Amino acid sequence: MSDSRLHYPQMPFRVGVVGAGSMGRNHARIFSELKDSLLAAVFDERAEVAKEVAAKYDAVAPANLEDFTRAVDAATIATPTVTHFAIARHLLEQGKHVLVEKPFVETPEQARELCAVAHQNGLVLQVGHIERFNPVLSALESRLTHPRFIEATRLSPYPGRSLDVGVVLDVMIHDIEIILHLVRSPWVQVDAVGVPILSSREDIANVRIRFESGCVANITASRISQSKLRKIRVFQKDAYLSLDYQNQSGYLLRLARDDEKESSLLGKLLGVAADATIVTEFAGKRIVREPVEVEKMEPLKRELADFVACARAGEQPKVSGREATAALELALEITRQIEQNQENGNVP
Repeated sequence: MSDSRLHYPQMPFRVGVVGAGSMGRNHARIFSELKDSLLAAVFDERAEVAKEVAAKYDAVAPANLEDFTRAVDAATIATPTVTHFAIARHLLEQGKHVLVEKPFVETPEQARELCAVAHQNGLVLQVGHIERFNPVLSALESRLTHPRFIEATRLSPYPGRSLDVGVVLDVMIHDIEIILHLVRSPWVQVDAVGVPILSSREDIANVRIRFESGCVANITASRISQSKLRKIRVFQKDAYLSLDYQNQSGYLLRLARDDEKESSLLGKLLGVAADATIVTEFAGKRIVREPVEVEKMEPLKRELADFVACARAGEQPKVSGREATAALELALEITRQIEQNQENGNVP
């Protein structure tokens, strides 16, 4: 029999998780469910915690980072931000593909160095901006033409974690990265304010960003809310989109075409109740309100599946180190302004 007729089983793509906290546990769970990868190892400085998570998914819990590195082909890092750079650099230098949870790293210099190491070694460096994998964003992008004003609101209860950074780097950075992706224009002006309430860093913040294209974005983030809210509204010529990341739903308001007549009163009532398309009269114009179809999926599962697919194929991910670096630079400028305002007593 010739060699051309021999078929060897493909080796499993081994992935691992560094950090066995709440986010790391979710990573381990999802990797154990993915068909194209094998959860091989879990590492945490708290050895007993790592062993507990690893045992749940039939993985190993190496005693140190070096042993962990030898056990995997790719890894995700879900540890405190201050540790991201050293762990990611070690893994990349050892030829491993890496996904780093946000915030990426502490400084743009660290971010650029990791990007350079990944590029030199031909490796995937992805950063965990999970909302880029929310089906809602796909629905928004398919309808986006030329955004003029964007308003994003992200509220959550006090987390009890990620308190090594303020709400800008913990929460707002999701919307910063998304808006940079949607606008695709350099920012030219930032006006930010934030207030510490329950921690030593800002727990609630607002920023207004003006872009070279003329687009303006207003972002509000809080981690001291009694309820969760994650919404984005985008205004462009002749249309307005309102999307809910949390519920994975949304609607579009646009000017009606000539053949779209105003809905009856009953039609309007039934349409709103059933989330169907309705046409109404407003300010002398006919306005169509139509639901945005969203295929509901778990964003984290989409993100980690994309990481595995990109790592196996050697392709660039949706949120590479480069995109994450741009978001980090803007987030740090916002944080700098907030801290400066606090030092100067310019706090509302």
